[in-house]
Amino acid sequence: MSLQPVILSGGSGTRLWPLSREAYPKQFLPLTSEHTMLQETLLRLDGLDAEHPRHAVGQAAPLVICNDAHRFLVAEQLRVIGVEPACIVLEPKGRNTAPALTLAALAATQDGEDPILLVMPADHTIRNEPGFRAAVADAYLLAREGAVVTFGIVPSKPETGYGYIRQGRVYQAEGLAGRAYVLDGFVEKPDAETAQGYLASGDYLWNSGIFVLKASLWLGLVERFCPDIAQAVGKAFVAATEDGDFLRLDADLFGASPSDSIDYAVMERLSGPSADADADDLPPAVVIPLDVGWSDVGAWSALWEVREQDDAGNVLDGDAFVHNARNNLLMANHRMVAAVGVDDLILVETPDAVLVASKESAQDVKAVIQFLQRQGRHEYLHHQRVHRPWGSYESIGQGSRYQVKRLTVSPGETLSLQMHHHRAEHWIVVSGTARVTCDDSTFLLTENQSTYIPVGATHRLENPGSIPLELVEVQSGSYLGEDDIVRFEDRYNRGTQDGS
Repeated sequence: MSLQPVILSGGSGTRLWPLSREAYPKQFLPLTSEHTMLQETLLRLDGLDAEHPRHAVGQAAPLVICNDAHRFLVAEQLRVIGVEPACIVLEPKGRNTAPALTLAALAATQDGEDPILLVMPADHTIRNEPGFRAAVADAYLLAREGAVVTFGIVPSKPETGYGYIRQGRVYQAEGLAGRAYVLDGFVEKPDAETAQGYLASGDYLWNSGIFVLKASLWLGLVERFCPDIAQAVGKAFVAATEDGDFLRLDADLFGASPSDSIDYAVMERLSGPSADADADDLPPAVVIPLDVGWSDVGAWSALWEVREQDDAGNVLDGDAFVHNARNNLLMANHRMVAAVGVDDLILVETPDAVLVASKESAQDVKAVIQFLQRQGRHEYLHHQRVHRPWGSYESIGQGSRYQVKRLTVSPGETLSLQMHHHRAEHWIVVSGTARVTCDDSTFLLTENQSTYIPVGATHRLENPGSIPLELVEVQSGSYLGEDDIVRFEDRYNRGTQDGS
């Protein structure tokens, strides 16, 4: 019975603004290593078979559930680390984790297989990866025998920002490398005094949001406890269409599903006070304690905790300097940043925004997001550099009726065949080779050469070379919005809302 990783990558990561944006959230950022958090989530499973020959764990290709707008980011980041996904399921709108897991279970069983699902958020970090793999091997063994398994993080402090799991008696099973316990219930985020009591008792664990169970078992449980979710998601899955590695869902059908978490929809019905006391056919619910240096990196203060610190407790990233300063987090992404005579400070610099906050106020970054949204500003959504499946663009200047962008087109990639109703474009090649289509003419441009695309002309830009194509685009016209695009051909099957 294979183990199939299921990666839930639907988060927006707004608490790590300005480095994380809605269109480029934290799971796609390299926050703790050279790999992004999404990549780390999959790479930490490498070696699972070799380390645990007692009960070999054969891995199937991963399933990824993600926001439709992030599909090209997911595909590219998996390609970079050599991971071939079984499927990337695109959620047209967020419906929380229970519908997402239902989608994954349907995808995993559509060919008659019934793998064990290892359900993991895409944006957690774990320092002790061998310890995590040992726990996964134990969870696999329990799930193979019909249990529903979750992981509880051994708390290191009286944290009020996490939900907790209460562990019961020891769960007896042969072949386990570590300990497992009967899951005795979930509890909400506590106040400080209650959290201190949880820590002192030794019976409570942080809720990790990681689960292991058979795909068919999940489908049976969600049909039993949340038939409205099972019905709506089932209809959306049957009507889904394939687009290469992507599985596209109908927005209205999927949107009919209630929004609910795995915990509320199913897990709480299996254990503790909310369990169905009259049911004698419920599967065992088990929790495995994890003490592996876990963090959900849910705020800048959490990133400071997991990153390597200097002798004064400072975390410095990029061109950063401190003097007479302690316990600060400085991230310089674009220019030199210096901090003098300050303690417990967060300073994050990006090309278009700078955040300064005390560590104790790290959770209040959401107030900035709310302000930007009220003002109709773009900084909550995009970075100055915007990623596209063909490369990226960056706005470097704008004014009345004009805008200047820097475009980077990856080798072998191409923009759509398109036209604009309201703007003309000038393209100047900085490096590389461009193949340009403008109405009935197709030609090559090289360094320092340029061309003009009139309003209403059908045009396309391609990079036929083996190095990135860099060019400057000068737009002029009465309207310069990204939605002024009429596409005739597009290898990425995008709509106008996807931009250039």
